[in-house]
Formats: sequence, C-alpha cells, structure tokens
Amino acid sequence: GLGFNIVGGTDKQYISNDSSIYVSRIKKDGAAYLDGRLQEGDKILAVNGRDLKDLRHKDAVELFRNAGYNVSLKIQRRLQPQNGPVGHRDDGESGGLPLATILVPGLALAAAAVWILLRYRQRM
Repeated sequence: GLGFNIVGGTDKQYISNDSSIYVSRIKKDGAAYLDGRLQEGDKILAVNGRDLKDLRHKDAVELFRNAGYNVSLKIQRRLQPQNGPVGHRDDGESGGLPLATILVPGLALAAAAVWILLRYRQRM
C-alpha cells in the first residue's frame, strides 16, 4: 500500500457538507511516511491526474489501490489543526517550544546577574 489511510467521500463525509477525501493517518515506515511530504489532515484532490471530486469512499480506496508504483498526488494542506483524529499527534510531542529553549537562556541570565552582583559587592 501507499502507507496512509483516508476518510471522506460522498457517502462517508468526514466534514459536514464536504465530500472530499482526507488523509486520516500516516502509517509508520510506510511509503508516505518515508517520503515525508504527505501530512495527516491533507485533502487529496487528485491521484495520478484523476480528480477525486464526488467519489464514494470505496471508489477512492479502489483508485488508491490501483494507483501503481509511481503515484502522483495533488493535495491541499490543512490550514489549521482540526479536532479529532485528523492532526492528532501520538508521537509524544506537544508541538510547542522545548523547555530547554526557555530555561537555558534564563539560567544564563540569572548566573550572569549573580556574578555581577558578587563582583560589585567585592569592590565595596
């Protein structure tokens, strides 16, 4: 397989009033994961030049299964993270700044301030 799961279609809308096909999950070590360009939540507009508009879910799945070895996807990135399974990160990352990014400069400033204070006291 291509290494990802999809949701959506005219018969199984993932988003109300939107029958588009979306990437719901990228499988670790699958083709899409190793390639690195496709992301969970991306809307897939076309596969090998074939438009996915107004397809039933099972027809979209069949199109992916028969896509061949070299696959070209036309996608639209999600603009904002969505609630639910799309955009969910289960790799233990919060998506924010690492704590060390904040603590290390803060500790360096505090150490410099203590050093200056001690030098100032010695001169008095």
